[in-house]
Amino acid sequence: MKTIGLLGGMSWESTVGYYRGINEGVKKALGGLHSAKIAMYSVDFEPIEKLQTKGDWDGAARLLTAAAQNVEAAGADFLLICTNTMHKVASQVENSIKIPLLHIADATAEVLVHEGIKTVGLLGTAFTMEQEFYKGRLKEKYGLNVVVPNKEDRQIVHGIIYKELCFGKIKAESKAEYLRIIDLLANQGAEAVILGCTEIGMLVNQDDSKVKLIDTTAIHAEKAVKYAI
Repeated sequence: MKTIGLLGGMSWESTVGYYRGINEGVKKALGGLHSAKIAMYSVDFEPIEKLQTKGDWDGAARLLTAAAQNVEAAGADFLLICTNTMHKVASQVENSIKIPLLHIADATAEVLVHEGIKTVGLLGTAFTMEQEFYKGRLKEKYGLNVVVPNKEDRQIVHGIIYKELCFGKIKAESKAEYLRIIDLLANQGAEAVILGCTEIGMLVNQDDSKVKLIDTTAIHAEKAVKYAI
């Protein structure tokens, strides 16, 4: 079994889901008392969030590349960045290490292509929904058509992530807003909706919606398990 490298803490609330999902996946695959071999570096999210807000992605990349090198030095055979948004700097991180990086957008797109989905909605931070580092990869590499909420709803989605989910706060009214926005994306032609922030699965899941939901945390964790064993 390979050692899985996790670059987490962005936020730690969602990194818990990675740790649980990966270990449950290994246990299911191998049985007995098997658990995953993991080397994890959990960063302090506060300074990274400030760099995000300032648009200082080079500064954020420097923090993450240093952390990734620590994960590699700890014996990881490959690396996961446990957040969608910070895949904005995935190429810098990947270029700083010698081990493979499993990109969350690739893992997600592979599931969508396998299921024959052509048009997909995308929820996430404003950075993920508005910039091209994520949705552009889905379009250019996998030929997917990506739709996002309108500006006002993007602000709602973003605010709930940073003001509530990153603090572990789950509110019924916020769930209702997300489900409303998911329905709107379906009305725009989305055959499924990507939960493109690793915290969103804390708020909504498939039982809450008739629209097919694509949980990137679960997919990324499952990809890691398959790669490891």
